[in-house]
Amino acid sequence: MTKKFVVVFFAFTLFSISPAFSQADQVPTDPAVISAGEALYNNNCKVCHNIDSRLVGPALANVYDRRDLPWIYAFVRNSQKVIKSGDEYAVNLYNEYNQTMMTAFDTFTDEEILSIVAYIKDQVDNPPVQEEAAATTGGAAVAAPQGPAKYLNAIIIGVLVILVIISIVLVLIISELTKYLKLKEGLDETQEEMVSQPGFLSFVKSNAFIGVVAGVLTLIVVKGGIDSLYYVGVQEGYAPTQPIKYSHKLHAGDLQIDCNYCHTGVTKSKNANIPSPSICMNCHNSISKGPTGETKEIAKIYEAIENDRPIEWVRVHNLPDLAYFNHAQHVAVGKVECQTCHGPIEEMEVVRQHSLLTMGWCINCHRDTEINSRGNGYYDKLVELHKAEQGDKAFTVEDNGGLECAKCHY
Repeated sequence: MTKKFVVVFFAFTLFSISPAFSQADQVPTDPAVISAGEALYNNNCKVCHNIDSRLVGPALANVYDRRDLPWIYAFVRNSQKVIKSGDEYAVNLYNEYNQTMMTAFDTFTDEEILSIVAYIKDQVDNPPVQEEAAATTGGAAVAAPQGPAKYLNAIIIGVLVILVIISIVLVLIISELTKYLKLKEGLDETQEEMVSQPGFLSFVKSNAFIGVVAGVLTLIVVKGGIDSLYYVGVQEGYAPTQPIKYSHKLHAGDLQIDCNYCHTGVTKSKNANIPSPSICMNCHNSISKGPTGETKEIAKIYEAIENDRPIEWVRVHNLPDLAYFNHAQHVAVGKVECQTCHGPIEEMEVVRQHSLLTMGWCINCHRDTEINSRGNGYYDKLVELHKAEQGDKAFTVEDNGGLECAKCHY
């Protein structure tokens, strides 16, 4: 098993701080530079490095106080070259992290590397405020009730109310008639016995009452059957047991690993793809124990690679073959967040299907989601026509043909 794996750069910091290289005044504070550095950091560093704590690699806080900038530039571009030159600091760092090799970023310019350092310094000087967890379901669209269920409920309630009113009226009428008959003179014993029978009991035993009750019960059964048909194939809450107990809460939540790092196809393909063992080994080549010391689950990754076989993950989210869905269209173009469809995935120990993923659920989203057309000439004419017809109404996916059958069913 080789010890080489892709570690996103900056494996060049130790926890000890040396003031000899303090050069904080040389680090830019321009917001545009910091913003550019943030993008580079998130795309290249965040998977393996935290700013203030150790992850796969060391923490990056105050790196500009530990090494001079030319050394940082050289190390980022080719760490192995610096190590092979005999640089004592680089050699000690390489050995401390189990001789883990990182990718050489030889295309990065000094300005790009410096922008990352600027972002790191900005995060140290202005630590982000922890926001309270939203009370919503991670921005996920809430599906409206589907089918005629809500109308059937209203119908049944109305029928029951009418039935109760009719029953009360009939009981009152029978009661009054019974009193009237008792007052009649000249009743024989048989007639007296007939009028003395309880009126309500006679009503309950009548064919009319039994027929009405039977009809209501039949309506309830039919309504339940129709409701169940609308949920055929809907697997909301489905959470199968996986061959490896992989925790999204740990990886995506606590360690804040970007979804795109493991699901590499999400921005460029129809499918998000399930990570292969080799992607897992980018980190687990050096990490053989979990946060509480367990090794059993991680060992399954090594076993899969040694036996040259895939990990047989059980698919959780699945659409019928008759429906077309493209991840790249939604994520790269529409800028839809993962949580919109998959829910608070960063909080799930076991992945479950959060949303309905039904046709009605998708249509509701297309009706409500506004298209960001600013700065995109493709939409200029469409937005102009929409404004002429609809006024100030938001330009949504529906207005861009998002409800056309052929968009999803081809």
